Amino acid sequence: MHDILNYLIHLLLAAVLLIAFFVIYTRVTPYNEVLLIRQGNQAAALSLGGAILGFSATIASSLMHTANYQQFFGWAFGAMVVQLLAYLVTTRLLRMSKDQIESNNTAFGGLLGAIALAIGAINAACIS
Repeated sequence: MHDILNYLIHLLLAAVLLIAFFVIYTRVTPYNEVLLIRQGNQAAALSLGGAILGFSATIASSLMHTANYQQFFGWAFGAMVVQLLAYLVTTRLLRMSKDQIESNNTAFGGLLGAIALAIGAINAACIS
């Protein structure tokens, strides 16, 4: 029974962190990804999808490399901060991200998504 409870605690924390990341990320961006995606904007979907996958890699690494749920939460939360900071730095350097995403430039959305995946992979490896 202890193993099932441990699993459920980790699963719940991972879900909460992923939801928190989604909410914070979509509030930090200067455009409304959800609305753009509903309108068929592929660039927004690529960018947001890459960010979610990149952060999910850090959650997975945190789950695999920590001894308990407190350590897991701490590492995953720290990784969330790094992922968000990486987005902010990237978009400050690229300056035109709002216009590019809103105009559905899929190449630019793919670039933002790939950067988020790369940061997530590096972030996940650092946790190990």
